Amino acid sequence: MFRIASVAGFAAALALGGAASAQSVFISGNVFHVRACPGPVAPGTARCHAHIVSDARGNHLLNRFMPNRTQPGAKAVVPQGYGPADLRSAYAVTSTGSSTTIMAIVDAYGYTNAESDLGVYRSTYGLPACTSANGCFAKYNERGQKANYPAQNTGWQQETALDLDMASAMCPNCTIILVEASSASYNDLAAAENTAVSLGARVISNSYGGGESGSQSFESAYDHAGVAITVSTGDSGYGAGPQFPATAPHVTAVGGTSLSRASNTARGWTETAWSDGGSGCSKVYAKPSWQSDTLCTMRMEADVSAVADPNTGVAVYGPENSRTSAWMVFGGTSVAAPLVGSLYANNGPPVTFGSPYANTSALNDVTSGSNGRCGGTYFCTAGAGYDGPTGLGTPKGVTAF
Repeated sequence: MFRIASVAGFAAALALGGAASAQSVFISGNVFHVRACPGPVAPGTARCHAHIVSDARGNHLLNRFMPNRTQPGAKAVVPQGYGPADLRSAYAVTSTGSSTTIMAIVDAYGYTNAESDLGVYRSTYGLPACTSANGCFAKYNERGQKANYPAQNTGWQQETALDLDMASAMCPNCTIILVEASSASYNDLAAAENTAVSLGARVISNSYGGGESGSQSFESAYDHAGVAITVSTGDSGYGAGPQFPATAPHVTAVGGTSLSRASNTARGWTETAWSDGGSGCSKVYAKPSWQSDTLCTMRMEADVSAVADPNTGVAVYGPENSRTSAWMVFGGTSVAAPLVGSLYANNGPPVTFGSPYANTSALNDVTSGSNGRCGGTYFCTAGAGYDGPTGLGTPKGVTAF
């Protein structure tokens, strides 16, 4: 990812066209994109890691469609960006999960139209309905109430739409709950995390992060026996430093890749490290027993990875602005965290922490690409075996989880 401009001085155009606020525009490959949640953020708070494909001025590209690749010769069209069939093919996922497994999405702020927007995504791709009426979907505030929801925030709503759509794509029969933290503070997000567990979640996906300083008092919220917790590693590459809660010792930290079709491989897909997927060596948290890389004596991120590059992004239906919803293409490690979380959900936890490290044969090793400058070490350079940007690799079925 390469930042090309600071988008400023055209607030009216942004309000109409759709970027969340005046902010930087980035480019990956030939694709421009903007952050759903601009930064920086204050200490003790988090920023969501979703990116939205845009034009060169930062206006989201909306409602673009393409032929249905899963039906050669068919006239049907689907939204641009990878859909459920693409993602399930890329990661060899055939199982669909069970309603007995509750997967939670924890994000900040409110999202009034979460259920209806999710319904558009699922119906477009022929996924079973997931509604509050049939018991598949429920929304709570951070205190576990189905009322008194937080204030609306378009950027975090876009993040939440992405998370709900990825959970649906990879575990369409799972029960999904959305727990909305009152703000993006570590305190509120930790409260929402604990509430998700109290509501029966056995998988929790978190697509946000911030600095490690002062995070220790919130780490216990990300440590629940038998609960799989996935966290995105960030979208600013290796140089941004380690992110909390991705460096918490009991989570699966999920980095990012660029995912492309490849007719010359048996898999049919190929991946490289996304240039801005996060990685880093914690300055706060001790190395878990299941990590054995040698240059980082503390907790290293990432553990595993999945698609995150906006240039090879996913289709999402969600808020374009505070008034309307639309189809957009998303990237960021915010894609990867719920994707991997939904594979845990397919397996039906409880889980064993560090389980991917014991099941590396069920992962696609990503051996090329870089997310920064680190003297050629595995901290930022993908290679055979473990590396920071892509961890142990990407899913090859669900058995690694």
